[in-house]
Amino acid sequence: MLKKLLIANRGEIAVRVIRTAKALGYRTVAVYSEADANAMHTELADEAVCIGPAQVAASYLNADAILDAARKTGADCIHPGYGFLSENASFSNACKEAGIVFVGPPASAIELMGSKRRSKIAMQKAGVPVVPGYEGDNASNEELIAAAADIGYPLMIKASAGGGGRGMRLVHDESGLADNIKRARSESKQAFGDDELILERAVIEPRHVEIQVFADQHGNAVYLGERDCSVQRRHQKVVEEAPSPFVTPELRAAMGEAAVKAALACNYEGAGTVEFLVDKDRNFYFLEMNTRLQVEHPVTELITGQDLVAWQLTVAEGLPLALAQNEIELNGHAIEVRLYAEDPSDGFTPQTGPLYVFQPAEGEGLRYDTGVRSGDEVTPHYDPMLAKVIAWGENRDEARRRLIRALEDTTVFGVTTNRYFLSRIIADSTFGAGEATTAFLQQAFSEDPSLQRAKLQIRQLALAACVLAHGSAGQEAWSNAPATNTPIKLDTGDAVVELLVQSSGNKLSCRLGNEQHELTITSVQDGVLCIIDNGIRQRCQYHRNGDSLYLQAFGESWSVTDLTHQPAAGANGAGSGRIQASMDGAIIDVLVEPGQTVSQGDTLVILEAMKMEHPVKADCDGAVAQVLTSKGDQVKRSQLLVEITTGEASEQESNK
Repeated sequence: MLKKLLIANRGEIAVRVIRTAKALGYRTVAVYSEADANAMHTELADEAVCIGPAQVAASYLNADAILDAARKTGADCIHPGYGFLSENASFSNACKEAGIVFVGPPASAIELMGSKRRSKIAMQKAGVPVVPGYEGDNASNEELIAAAADIGYPLMIKASAGGGGRGMRLVHDESGLADNIKRARSESKQAFGDDELILERAVIEPRHVEIQVFADQHGNAVYLGERDCSVQRRHQKVVEEAPSPFVTPELRAAMGEAAVKAALACNYEGAGTVEFLVDKDRNFYFLEMNTRLQVEHPVTELITGQDLVAWQLTVAEGLPLALAQNEIELNGHAIEVRLYAEDPSDGFTPQTGPLYVFQPAEGEGLRYDTGVRSGDEVTPHYDPMLAKVIAWGENRDEARRRLIRALEDTTVFGVTTNRYFLSRIIADSTFGAGEATTAFLQQAFSEDPSLQRAKLQIRQLALAACVLAHGSAGQEAWSNAPATNTPIKLDTGDAVVELLVQSSGNKLSCRLGNEQHELTITSVQDGVLCIIDNGIRQRCQYHRNGDSLYLQAFGESWSVTDLTHQPAAGANGAGSGRIQASMDGAIIDVLVEPGQTVSQGDTLVILEAMKMEHPVKADCDGAVAQVLTSKGDQVKRSQLLVEITTGEASEQESNK
């Protein structure tokens, strides 16, 4: 009998595992980096051990430190969560050698399925359908180019050791093949330490459907339905749902049986996910097997009524599976989205900073898996996912409505999020009809004006002015004094606007040019303003931090900066020319050299952070004076990368 579980992970998955483990009577141990000393998972566990500094290589990827924490606390089993060491065969072996149970599959299965080339060969032998392509031993550039002629176009280049879209390139014709092979090989080497590639015929606009499988140590294996993960951006999943609106009962059975074959072929144990591409004719092809619990596992839990972490622990103890295949039933529909600290209007750039308020919505059929709370900090060290927001309903439309409402009513003040973008996806008619393929986001949202920062409307500006006028004063400040005109200047992020505000008692009138809006304040409490707007009673949540004001009302959220009492600034001009890193990360490419002429907006350096590439751009026209970084450098936020001499500065130098 296992008694004490160490969770070798952080954030929402660590919190989720700790809660199930505690419910089953396990003692729990958290590991944390110095940056996570006060994190939710650290405080929730019975015991916690610091395993190193913020950098993942020195903490959450430090297998020796994690095993030492297990020995120190007497943990007899380790749950790896997902990411980090969860699919690391060496770590699985190290646990076994230390006499600690690894809650996951054997190292041999992890190693086999970690190679797209070897796993594809194994699946062919097991009778699982695969995409035609090239997965030979000789993966030289010349051999791949020759093989591509036989496969035909369009085709996919894939990193054999890859995942998450890294080392993956879609090639439409022969002219782009050689360059894309070179780029994919370089990206794969940097991301995975392995530059082996395979080729596959491209399945155009497929569905991405995955099957949840479970196997025990007694040769039993089952599947627990499917999840549709077709809504993706840059090969990263954005929305997941179960069951798939595209999958028929017959297709579900065929894919489920194929997934079980895949698990048995590698002597699997525990939770795994077999991913398939499904074409428009419902032909399906093996894509890969993830040898761990998936981020999207909650939708499966909600439609099956099963706790998959509890199943993992049962299998790790050597017990048989809880249910046979004919005992597994699907009920209702569940949809999950990933709420990120990122700015869709700025290329989905990850955001960092304090979470002044984080308040998930409440309601029937809603579930939040999160590892953050109000007062936490979103740092540049880790993935910027704040929460998984999941809704269950008796049917798909009920689940959609609940999820849209949950997103609208979730309050996040302090960092920009993709909340509105997610609600737009769920409300979209193509998604609503169950017709979204992997091309859906690119087709429906690539030029969508909603991804740009919307100009704030007069009622939003009026509400901001109302909070500034009454939010900190409270009801006691209301009086019957004659209305007075007060100028208020706000920075909306795109423009600075000047409002003329008349406030008399609990009534407020706001004018901007020829537009005017009136509000009546009915009550003011800490962080909540109740108003009557155009005859309709509304609640507005708000948070003020210095001159920054965050608001949520009308199903929307926005922020402004109060400039009313700040001294006037000079006219806007060119940038400083001192180009700094926007966050901690690694330099993966430097595109300029000293003396080179650049224009404002040109990409100078490509920075990798939070699992994404971020272009660092020139903020002015001029000539590159210095390049202070090189490919491969680790840089800190605000570190100077490039200096540009503007035209004006160059002229001054010439005159000297």
